[in-house]
Amino acid sequence: QVQLVESGGGSVQSGGSLRLSCAASGIIFSRVTMGWYRQAPGKQRELVATAGWDGFTNYADSAKGRFTISRDNVKNTVYLQMNSLKPEDTAVYYCNAKGRTDYWGQGTQVTVSS
Repeated sequence: QVQLVESGGGSVQSGGSLRLSCAASGIIFSRVTMGWYRQAPGKQRELVATAGWDGFTNYADSAKGRFTISRDNVKNTVYLQMNSLKPEDTAVYYCNAKGRTDYWGQGTQVTVSS
């Protein structure tokens, strides 16, 4: 059974930082692409960043230069370091694992106030 458990969300002021973590179990972590997505109220879920098993990373334009995705294949954990946060970053952030199918975490709320 695949489980993705996110942590690290919270409320910060504009310009602040947060670090999200996602601990994975039930998958061969080192062989899957891990990613972070977000969904703001009234909007569709969108890609934030992905980190491939080969180390390749990909970022949404909105995340480039501010967010950094990383993964620890020993701890089976993927991280998202978010700096220079803006109110428009407010959303529920979801961890994703791309195996035979897409697996999702339960989400963690990030709220950025101006």
